[in-house]
Amino acid sequence: MKVMIIGGFLGSGKTTTIQRIGKQLSDAGKKTAIIVNEIGEIGLDGDILTSPDIVTEELTSGCICCTLRISMQYTLQTLEEKFAPDIVIIEPTGIAFPGQIREEIETMGLSKLSFAPIVTLVDPGRFGTEAKEIPKFIETQIKEAEILCINKIDITPEETILAAKKMLCEINPEARILRISAKYKDEQFEKLLLHLSVPGFKKHSEGKKNSIELSEVSVYSARYTLELLDFNTEESVHFIEENLQIIQDRFREINPDFVGHVKLSVKLPETTVKGSVTSSKEMPQVELLPDRENKKTELRLLSAITKISEHELTEIIEDTLEMNLRKSEIAFEKEVHKHKHNAENHSEHGYEQICRIDLYRKDE
Repeated sequence: MKVMIIGGFLGSGKTTTIQRIGKQLSDAGKKTAIIVNEIGEIGLDGDILTSPDIVTEELTSGCICCTLRISMQYTLQTLEEKFAPDIVIIEPTGIAFPGQIREEIETMGLSKLSFAPIVTLVDPGRFGTEAKEIPKFIETQIKEAEILCINKIDITPEETILAAKKMLCEINPEARILRISAKYKDEQFEKLLLHLSVPGFKKHSEGKKNSIELSEVSVYSARYTLELLDFNTEESVHFIEENLQIIQDRFREINPDFVGHVKLSVKLPETTVKGSVTSSKEMPQVELLPDRENKKTELRLLSAITKISEHELTEIIEDTLEMNLRKSEIAFEKEVHKHKHNAENHSEHGYEQICRIDLYRKDE
């Protein structure tokens, strides 16, 4: 079983990249499994990555490099026993340390295990041109990579790409640097697949760290079951665009330079509409994921943002979404899961899960 770890900061394009890699491996006859790790308590990308030929597992409510080791071990052992994949692709949270993940997996006693080179994706438009401006935990992600992929080159000015490449060379001069756009199957993306086919090597890490604490990222996630009959695709796209824009504007008032990720999706009977915003500067992006048979109409929200308190994050998102749901006269049931963290215990058992259910009816 070969393990591919595809890391990168929030919003760097991991899901799109892994979706394309997984499809090409599956088309080539490789039995492929994907493990998606979301820092929030409600997963969102697992459904997007699932396909008839690929097994996808979600690990939520923490980070596999520091707080979900037991869950990761159980998931890998179960995949090995029941599915026997040729390749397991791991999408860690955007704040995870990929080298630490590899070290944890190496101690799990899994049979016939090998590793592809560790990949860290970088969105060149997200950071300054000086290495000293990069937060410490992102610097660690870059240092631990064997392959650094400058992603989104189709929408990034050349001078920004060159500045990002220079910065990456300063932080990790040993890594191979590739320029890709995960949206396109071109020569550069084929080059990434070629490099992933060779064995990776173990790099020296700086010791075990808690990525959640070092990142100073606030997290909030929620799931809304919507009671409606005629919420169509066009209305869903407009709803997502409008709400992401309002949320982004309100975040800017608190932190004009925030980075992170707000993901918002609406599941309709025959399609899923997914939107995201990744910084104070980027416009919200919306895409349609067709051929999805969803049993109920559902809205999911996952957010992880820098330098905004959890209270402010929660208040802004809940106020925005619920005001607009009520304005549209859409009845909903909201499910929110939170973890009460014990600062003295960073293991999985240091978290107590709290679930809250809220109801809104049109006649209220």
